Amino acid sequence: MHDSLRRIDLNLLLVFDALFRHRGVVLAADELSLSASACSHALGRLRAALGDELFVRQGSGMRPTARAEQMAPGVREALAGLTGALGDTGRFVPSTSTQEFMFAATDFTTFAVLPQFIPALAREAPHVRVRVIYSTHSESLDDLASGQVHFALGFLGEEQTQRTSVESFDCFTDDYVVAVRKGHQRIRRKLSLAQYLAERHVVVTPWTTEQSVVDAALLSSGLTRDVAVRLPSVMAAPFIVANSEYLLTLPRRAALQLANSLPLEIHPTPFHISRYVLKVFFHRRHTGSPAHRWMCEKMLDVLGAIPRAARANARSASARGR
Repeated sequence: MHDSLRRIDLNLLLVFDALFRHRGVVLAADELSLSASACSHALGRLRAALGDELFVRQGSGMRPTARAEQMAPGVREALAGLTGALGDTGRFVPSTSTQEFMFAATDFTTFAVLPQFIPALAREAPHVRVRVIYSTHSESLDDLASGQVHFALGFLGEEQTQRTSVESFDCFTDDYVVAVRKGHQRIRRKLSLAQYLAERHVVVTPWTTEQSVVDAALLSSGLTRDVAVRLPSVMAAPFIVANSEYLLTLPRRAALQLANSLPLEIHPTPFHISRYVLKVFFHRRHTGSPAHRWMCEKMLDVLGAIPRAARANARSASARGR
């Protein structure tokens, strides 16, 4: 039993995982606080132990071999399990902690949340690190299960309820608004439903779904809008709107941030649409971690604006497993 493990210093798996993610010795060494030569030496030992090159030079980077590609998911999951088993069971001290928190989110959710959240986080925990990775609907559950991320923000749906190991809480709610450029030729002080439907629209669908939440709300009343541009990312959308007659419908919090930097005006949506809810998902394995509980509390305190009952429910879910 464990014959293959007896041949390997388990610290080498940390090097393997970092190299696989970064595709380069320098970045991997920097993450692990090693010198580049020490990282290269560790790779040499791992190659000798496994009898495979694992990574080969490709331009300025390194390409994993077929053996490395096959190993990577299992190594990542094993490291996540060991981290959970051996990790932060003691007291968490925000002012001195250097913990890294991993989040899965789309760029839209990142834009809506991080500009407000990161400054507050830095004041209380100046040495913690935050890493955000892009994750789709299907990937997010797997990322949580494998331990690659600690939190998934805002985009899991009913399929989450079928994963009993995944829990969630509502971090905040927001209403949808319509952003138009200042000086729009046809939209002045008030946006009517007839005007909304007569104009063309920019739509952001970060999960590659054909129908957005807004389109679903319109369709429930037998209405459709004229989509001029459909984007997988929010980055270009506000600039398109600020330089055209197109409309963009999005949560108010994100719209107000955009209006601070671009010549945009904000109007209420002229039709009924359910409020936007930022949901935070996490795997049950993390609920016994003081760092995890602290981060849940911090998200609620900073992003807040949720009913007291929801706040109590979130704290109760986070506390399970203590």
